[in-house]
This record gives sequence, C-alpha cells and structure tokens, in this order.
Amino acid sequence: MENGTPLSTDPGDPREWCVLAARRLAEDRPEDALEAARRAVDHDPGAEHAAGWGYRLASLAFERLGRSAEAVAAAEEAVRLAPGSWAARLRLGAALRHVPGRWRESRAQAARAVRYAPQEPDPHVLAGDLALLRGEHRAAEGAYREALRLLDGHAGARVGLGLALLRWESPRDHHDPAWPVDPRETGRARRALESWARQTRLLLAAALVAAAVTAFGTGLTTWAEIGGGAVLAAVVAITLRQARRVRLWPYVPGMLARDVWLAASVSVTPVALAAYVAAVATLPRAVSRSAAGDLDGTWAVLAGTVLLNGVAVFVLRVLAEAWRGRPVTALAQFAAAGGDRTARRAADVTLWLVAGRAWSVLAAVAVAARITGEPRWAAVAPVVLLAPAWAYGGTRRSRSPRSPRSQRSQRSQRSQRSPGSPHGPRGLHDSRGPRGRRLSGRAHGGDRWLVAAAVTLAAASAALGGSALLAVYGRGRADDLAWWCGAGALAAFAAVFAARSAQAWWQGSPGPWRASLIMHDGRGDRLPGDAGPPVGLSGDVRRAFTHAREVVLSCAAPGGPRALAVGAVGAIGPGGELRLIAADDAWEVAERDPRVAVFAADPAERGFWVEVRGIAVGDPEAGVLRVTPEHVTVGEFPGRHQGRARAG
Repeated sequence: MENGTPLSTDPGDPREWCVLAARRLAEDRPEDALEAARRAVDHDPGAEHAAGWGYRLASLAFERLGRSAEAVAAAEEAVRLAPGSWAARLRLGAALRHVPGRWRESRAQAARAVRYAPQEPDPHVLAGDLALLRGEHRAAEGAYREALRLLDGHAGARVGLGLALLRWESPRDHHDPAWPVDPRETGRARRALESWARQTRLLLAAALVAAAVTAFGTGLTTWAEIGGGAVLAAVVAITLRQARRVRLWPYVPGMLARDVWLAASVSVTPVALAAYVAAVATLPRAVSRSAAGDLDGTWAVLAGTVLLNGVAVFVLRVLAEAWRGRPVTALAQFAAAGGDRTARRAADVTLWLVAGRAWSVLAAVAVAARITGEPRWAAVAPVVLLAPAWAYGGTRRSRSPRSPRSQRSQRSQRSQRSPGSPHGPRGLHDSRGPRGRRLSGRAHGGDRWLVAAAVTLAAASAALGGSALLAVYGRGRADDLAWWCGAGALAAFAAVFAARSAQAWWQGSPGPWRASLIMHDGRGDRLPGDAGPPVGLSGDVRRAFTHAREVVLSCAAPGGPRALAVGAVGAIGPGGELRLIAADDAWEVAERDPRVAVFAADPAERGFWVEVRGIAVGDPEAGVLRVTPEHVTVGEFPGRHQGRARAG
C-alpha cells in the first residue's frame, strides 16, 4: 500500500518502514518520510535490527524540514548505534553543518566518513561543501574532483565544482563557519557597520551639496562653512549609535578580512570624511579664486570623492564579480549535471557573468577608440563574442552522450550498491534518466532577458567592428555613426540587465548576479549516501562466527597486509555488528587504518568460510573492537576439483 503502510506483508518489519522512508525522501516528501522513519524506530526500540538506518533517515527528514537540532540528535543516535558506519558519520557531519558554531565538528565527522569509505563519493562531497562554505576553493575543488572520479554523474559534486571554479562566496562571506559564534550575531555587526558607512557617506554628500549651493549660489561662504562643520556632530552621533550595535568587536577584523566589499565600504568612509572636511575648508578660497584652475581642480576632486565614492565602489564590485573565477569551465560542470534545478539556476547566472565580461571588454574598446581618436581599435570587437559563444557551446557539448568509458564507470558504481538500496539498479533512476534529459533540454532557455542581452552584445560587436572597417576605407562620418550605434547597443545591454535585476527584485526570484548562486541541497532523484541501508549478516554468517574456533583479523600495516588472530567474537549485534575480543596489537592497527577484514570458518559445516569487510572502532568501555560490516563474502574451501565463493 502507498499511504501510511510499508510495501510488505509484515508491517512490523523496521527495514520495510525504512525503505518506505527512503522512497518518500526521494519523492521530496519529508513529512511522510519522517513518519515512516519514526515507525521504523518504534518497531525496533533499540534500532539495532536496522543498525541506526531509521535514525539516519529521520535525521535527513528533520534537516529538510529545517529542524537542525532534531536532525543532529537523530544522527548522533545513529552514530552511537553504529560508530563504524561511514553513512552515520556522514549524516552527522551533514546535520552539524547547519548548526552555528559546530563547523569544526562537522568537518571532523566528514573526515571520518572519508577515512572509513574513501571509495564513496558522498563523503568527499561533504568535505568539499564544508571547504566551500569557508572560502577554501582549492581544497573544495580537489574534494569535488575526487567525488566525480568515483561517480561521474554526481550532480552535487558537479554543482559544487562549478561554484569552486567561480570562486563563489557564501551569502555570509563575512562569517567564518569555524568561529564559535552564531552567524546571526556577526550578521548584526555587519549590518551595523554597513549602516554606519552608508548613512555617513549619504549625510556627507547631502551636506556638501548644500554647502556648495550656499557658497557658490548666495556667496555666504562663512555660513556654509559653519553649517558644514556642524554636520560633523551628526556624524559622531551616527558613529556612536552604530558602534553600540556592534557587540563582537574582536571579530570585526576577521569579518573585514573575509568580506572584501564590507572592508571597502567601511574603509572608503573615512576617506570620504577627510575629503569632506577638506572640501568644506576650501569653500571660501574656491569662490574668491575661481580663476585658479589648480585650486578648482583640487576642489572638484575632493567633491567627487565625497559624492561618487559609492558609485565607484558599486561599479568596481560589478566588474570584479564578473571577472572572478573561470565561468566558462564552470558552465561545463553545470551543464554536465543534467536537469538538476540548482545546476540550471547556476548556469543561467554564470551566462550572465560571461555576458558581463563581454560587455566590459566591448565598453573598454569603444572608450579607447573614442579617446584615442583611432576607430581601428574597435576591430577587436567581433572577437569578443567568441567567449560567450564558446561558453554556450560548452554547455551543449557537455549535454552530449557520455563516452563509453564514462558509461562503464557509471554502471560499475551502480553495481556496487546492494540490491535493496534505493540507489541501486532496481531503485530510483538517476539524473541521466528520461526526466533528467527532458529538464536538460530546457537548461538555458527560460531567461528571455538573457537572449535579449546576447542580441545587444552581438549588435554592439557588429557595429563597433563596422566602425573600424569603415575607418580603414576612409568613411569618416559613417564610422562615427557606426560607433554611436555600438555605444547605443552597449547602453541597451545595461538597460536589459537593469530590467532583469528589477524583475528579480520585484518577484523575489534569482537575479543575474553572483548572490543568486547557491550550493546544492542534496535533493533530486538520487538520494545521498547517508540514506542507504546497512549491510546485514545472514543466519549462516552469524552461525559461522558464533561457532568458529578461530577468527582472523586482516588489516593494513606499514610493512604490508597483516593477519592477527582474534580471541573470540564476543557478540554479534542484531544489526550485524561484530564485537571482537582482540589483543592490543589489533587495536593499534585498527587505529591506524580502521578498514579491516574478519575471516572465520564454520566447523559444523566443513569447508564453509565467511569474510566480513568493515570498519573497526574500539570501544574502551566494553573492551571490544566493534566492526561495522560493509561487504560480506561467503564460500566453500575447494575440494579436489572445485571451489566457489558468493556474496553474503
């Protein structure tokens, strides 16, 4: 049945409820998934039969519902039940990422997940996400590339790699996630600093305009100077008022170091204040010696600094954001993610960034041709459009069918999943399925403003190139007209960008700027690895370990593989966890590399043997090594002519 009951004849089986919860998460129904996960835990109070699977699914559902504290609590319970499970460590790390001040703990859990399962892509993706949140783009890029080496079709890794290539900064780029302070507190401090800088600069600009009008219009320069000086008292009041709102002064230097535009806004304010004081002080002389060009020029520079500093910072920021990172390479990653919605959004924003680069180059070419009086400078204008054309062509190439080698790698990754996993061949299809291809076809066709911007760029490039060609043939007036047509097309691009920005602001939708870029949320047809089922032990395997006279622990050592005799299997948990009574040397090698293999033979059935590969974690309180199974192989010792092995 579909609503409320598991797809099994045994409604008391916790694993069936877990399967249903995983399916509801894949359908993006976290409320129903949480209910199913709770029933799984209720039917198995210790949650040991499912080895904490129900708690992991409940944690993921809590996270998608925005209930971070409950997500962490459920994930911590999953780790307690299966400390050697990479999926439990991954889930706890992902949940801790959303809790203020616990970034370091999240990174530690992600590092453990990578150590326990380096062959799985999702731990590497979490490590990349944590590095990206802190602005460590090189480390994030390496982690994402490793994840894609393991699973080429991982949409989250594709999006993350694209963001790392763009040198993306989180919306809270002023806040270091490793700080033991709530980002809301640093956010209040940031807003106070921004308010101080903005209010001060606006007040100074308005006061200087009023003083200039009074001095130059009425000749009352003395009163203009007095009024301009009185404004400084208001600046002091604004400063004291906003300073009281900044309660985290020790973190302010770090905030300014991380957020370059906050630092620019704050640092330009004292410069504007100094220019204002100098401009007000020179007002009487500017009136009496208006014929002195050097004095007039100096005063104009001071006034321009006070009036236009905000505009200068804004233009500089727009150009810097357009030229930061490698957008063409990032576009290829976004397009390779197929129909993922986050990738489509990032691709649209990145295309706007590429268009902004092309516009800035065309504008520079047009200005250079006009200032130098040499229209031939505009001959490079048609070449500028090669970058946007290459970017769009790259997205088309990336959506083409993968190579046979890549397809074989994808099939190999699928075949390693357990048959009952929602990630396996019989489970949900991935982003390359029919739905993914259908969405991919609409990847960049929904923004008509972007098409209009491309048309204006093409027109500007053609017009400027035409002006250079006409100048070569001596058509002076014609090339001047062509130049003005190109300048008009560049102005039209600016108008299109402004209209697109206004529409996004009015509708509350993503705009054509970097702030619209977001990290992948892990949702989609493919569930993250921390939602996968645990590996259980069959009755034959349990009997072999229970009756075995000797158990051997195989592990990696500095000199090569090493086999150690284990005293006994103290117990086997209902979820399949082996609890070994082992000597100190076994504990030491497990601490160096927790990936071990445990071998035993069943004396009751001669020839039957079993090997369990898993993660060994020491439990000092119980005095046992707890081995969480990851892969089970059973077989028979060969006779004279035959032998066989099979998966357990």
